[in-house]
Amino acid sequence: MRILHTMLRVGDLNSSIAFYTEVLGMKLLRRNDYPEGKFTLAFLGYQNEVDGAVLELTYNWGVESYELGNAYGHIAIEVDDAYKACERVKQRGGKVIREAGTRQGSTTVLAFIEDPDGYQIEFIQKKISG
Repeated sequence: MRILHTMLRVGDLNSSIAFYTEVLGMKLLRRNDYPEGKFTLAFLGYQNEVDGAVLELTYNWGVESYELGNAYGHIAIEVDDAYKACERVKQRGGKVIREAGTRQGSTTVLAFIEDPDGYQIEFIQKKISG
């Protein structure tokens, strides 16, 4: 078994695709409209679906926003340098909600950003082995 994808419902598909591709550097792998169901699916990732888990964005036609609820946490993305990743996000118009740094009692460098729908994304800096 393996994880295939995580699905997020979004209110503006084009804005969300732009965020994940232009701000976070993912690739749009496929996008399909389903007129009979009045929804569109877009799959994005850093690698293809055969090689790793991807993100599925679901746009239900005519729905502009969702309540995120209090059970959802975040998506985690490993980055080489969390400080530089936050700077790139800001330069591309993204929102950093917790600057890169360590937590008390930890040496892991992390940061949090937010996508256009308010979903949180955690950057976890890759640890240098040695």
